[in-house]
Amino acid sequence: MGLLDRWFGLAAHDTDARTELMAGLTTFLTMVYIVVVNPAILSQAGMPAGAVAVATCLAAGLGSILMGVLSNYPLALAPGMGLNAYFTFTVVKGMGVPWETALGCVFLSGAAFLILTLAGVRKAIFEAVPRSLFAAVAGGIGLFIAFIGLRDAGIVVTSPATTVALGDLTSLPAALTLIGLIVIAALQAWKVKAAILVGILLTGAGAWALGLAHPTPQPFALSDLSATAFRLDIAAPFRLGGRLGAALLEIVFVFLFVDLFDNVGTLAAVTKRAGLTAPDGTIPRVNRILLADSAAAMIGALAGTSTTTSYIESAAGVAVGGRTGLTSVVVGVLFLATLAAAPLAGAIPTIATAPALILIGALMMGSIAEVDWTDPVTGIPAFLILITIPLTYSIANGLAFGITSYAVLALLTGRARRSDWLMYLLAALFVIRFIYLAEG
Repeated sequence: MGLLDRWFGLAAHDTDARTELMAGLTTFLTMVYIVVVNPAILSQAGMPAGAVAVATCLAAGLGSILMGVLSNYPLALAPGMGLNAYFTFTVVKGMGVPWETALGCVFLSGAAFLILTLAGVRKAIFEAVPRSLFAAVAGGIGLFIAFIGLRDAGIVVTSPATTVALGDLTSLPAALTLIGLIVIAALQAWKVKAAILVGILLTGAGAWALGLAHPTPQPFALSDLSATAFRLDIAAPFRLGGRLGAALLEIVFVFLFVDLFDNVGTLAAVTKRAGLTAPDGTIPRVNRILLADSAAAMIGALAGTSTTTSYIESAAGVAVGGRTGLTSVVVGVLFLATLAAAPLAGAIPTIATAPALILIGALMMGSIAEVDWTDPVTGIPAFLILITIPLTYSIANGLAFGITSYAVLALLTGRARRSDWLMYLLAALFVIRFIYLAEG
């Protein structure tokens, strides 16, 4: 106990080991659903579900421990929702990029994040991009995730007349999803920490009982990881020329930028709630936080999963008293302990995760309250981000519309500042991107 107190400064943060242990357990229970959801999403990209489950546990475990030890903040990490959907549905299935190449892009984005942090460019980007756009990206990703869940359940279907339409709600998959959604929402309302995980398991059991899926659990073997570990192709974006090479570099950029946005929102929310911000609103040791996050992204890519990032669920641990990195270390240890059950994730059918995706999307929409909708200069770009991410099935398009429209409106209304030069550079690059895509 004395060693823990000295290393994490428990007394200085007005906490103790027991409180930090409870906080870590609470955070773990609120985010352990990712061990089931992440393999379900990435397996649709052709990746082995069991291997992805092991990689998810390793990335979350090692990333959270690294965050706790390096930064001493109660921030837990795991493969990010939204980024895993972008990885599967936009990059692999939409663009036809092999998943090994997509993992290489994830690794390169983590390396770029590390370099930008060390070079101080990260601070310039934070200052250039309005906070309303950060909030809108989180909300847009929430809509994207929810749309995927609705489609997987058959609640939303393709229509030649209207593009999308309401599916048959009396079908077993749709009805089971709606029941699962009600169960998870009720558990959330009752403050059950593991609501999402319980909902997934109950929906999966219902799918098995109704014959919609057949459980095929695999016996545990750490060697399962070999199916994805170190299979990434880092050289592909540099080896390929022309349109595909440019597309892969754009993928790296999106992984990097969305991870950056995720971190800003999570850091601001969690540190503010924990009372860990400085009097001027800044976050002490922020570079250590970002270094840990970028390293975790690279570790995750090497293991075989999409981008690992900070989780807003960390606020659950803060709510019960977590104030130091010991909370994160506890989360990491629990994820590593979950390795023994990770391959069982392959037995969870896709339909079981549909209600969880819809609810997670709903929870992510809370961020749009930070947007000043009365100001057209920020409200219109935020709306364009929200609407274009799910409707174009691309986070990149949402970023492009939001940043470009904000830059144009700021120029037209005389609100452009020299210090925002990076914002306008990004907007110019997005305009070039639109022209490039149109010519294709």
